[in-house]
Amino acid sequence: MCGIIGIVAKKPVNQAIYDGLTVLQHRGQDAAGMVTCNESKLYLRKDNGLVRDVFHTRHMLNLKGNMGIGHVRYPTAGCSSSAEAQPFYVNTPYGITLAHNGNLTNAETLKDDLMRDNLRHLNTNSDSEVLLNILAHELNVIGMPRNVLDVKNIFEAVKRLHQRCKGGYAAVAMITGVGILGFRDPNGIRPVAFGERKTDAGTEFIIASESVAINALGFKLIRDIAPGEAVFITLNGDIHSLQCAKISNYSPCIFEHVYLARPDSIIDGISVYKARLRMGEKLAKKILRLYPKHDIDVVIPIPDTSRTAALPLATKLNVKYREGFVKNRYIPRTFIMPGQNIRKKSVRQKLNAIGLEFKGKNVLLVDDSIVRGTTSREIVQMAREAGAKRVYIASAAPPVRYPNVYGIDMPAVDELIANNCTVEEIAKKIGADWLVYQDIKELISSAHKGNKKIIEFDTSCFSGEYVTGDVSKDYLEHIESTRNNYTKEKQEIDEGLTDLTESQ
Repeated sequence: MCGIIGIVAKKPVNQAIYDGLTVLQHRGQDAAGMVTCNESKLYLRKDNGLVRDVFHTRHMLNLKGNMGIGHVRYPTAGCSSSAEAQPFYVNTPYGITLAHNGNLTNAETLKDDLMRDNLRHLNTNSDSEVLLNILAHELNVIGMPRNVLDVKNIFEAVKRLHQRCKGGYAAVAMITGVGILGFRDPNGIRPVAFGERKTDAGTEFIIASESVAINALGFKLIRDIAPGEAVFITLNGDIHSLQCAKISNYSPCIFEHVYLARPDSIIDGISVYKARLRMGEKLAKKILRLYPKHDIDVVIPIPDTSRTAALPLATKLNVKYREGFVKNRYIPRTFIMPGQNIRKKSVRQKLNAIGLEFKGKNVLLVDDSIVRGTTSREIVQMAREAGAKRVYIASAAPPVRYPNVYGIDMPAVDELIANNCTVEEIAKKIGADWLVYQDIKELISSAHKGNKKIIEFDTSCFSGEYVTGDVSKDYLEHIESTRNNYTKEKQEIDEGLTDLTESQ
């Protein structure tokens, strides 16, 4: 999960891209980057850290130009080195930079092809660099003249890219001095949309992962980029679009609506907020079905994402809704924090229980999802320490039992608390008196109601069914092995940081 943005404007875009990246910060906290273009010269700044830490005044002054792209990153593959911060750049042809959200399931094969057949050198282990080089190679093969804008050739390159690249991907690419290209995989797994803003100097355009970034910058949402579609915006502000995939299948990631996206976003025509409200209503019905004579005194959300689902759930149960945890907003989202040690430690730093809401009560804690169980286990314990008599948990999402291979950090099956466990066993592991999960059918219904045109959703982390059809058992074993090694490297770093902190 990453955040991408691209802007073509009539004035310098550095501040607008910065502001857009801060709005998309929830999609990645590991690194941030921006590249702008001014008179066919590129200006790049990227590094590890939050947006506010990566860009200082001296950097912003140097990011010149009316066109640029930006990225916030959290790593699912590769490493956390600043060398893998995006955007990536390739000189040939034309000078192309790219920012990418997602994961290529055939990245290893593509790497071999690029280095052996296409004679391209790759500097990192990132599949985003692979995607960039595939695009650059196809443009080079087509041979678009340097100073002649040929949109047909650009779209032809994207067509060829779709034929070669498998997996989930949404990307923005900037062709130096020419324009910005946005495209999405043929299944539309990862989100991306575009908008416009009318000014006295002319129309400006934006491409971004979520509509909230478009709206926050004063742009008007036009629509989502369709699965397999490409949108190209020239430096002069002309916009072109074309369906570039021979076969497309509308299958967006449903986990965006469960957790990843901001509630004020509209993704694929679906209000994330409304979808989460429906999740809460459907979850309440299941609780009433399983526990018609429940003894719940109060419903308390685990901030922040679950608040939207918890309120209609409490209303449906006819139980008080209370805020029982105060959140420290200076601690990053624990789900996307690398390393189990940091993730576990930050739960206690992030949340503090309001004792009066727990003491002597039977509490139902509502969470958006339970992945590793780290947060749930710590919070149940916090509730008991605050004086709760009994602690129940309800998850707005079904059990996460399978790895996600399309850009979400769920690589190793043995890291998933629901792996090979019954609901009762999971409840025992996290210390809850009982646990209720959303049914996958009801989860799909919650999102599908917002857009009936969507054929299916990618529910792979819940169902084990992968919409691209190319995910084999061997691939899952390979990616688990690769990313387990990555996790170990991160844990070693975490342990080093812990030792340093303790010594100080």
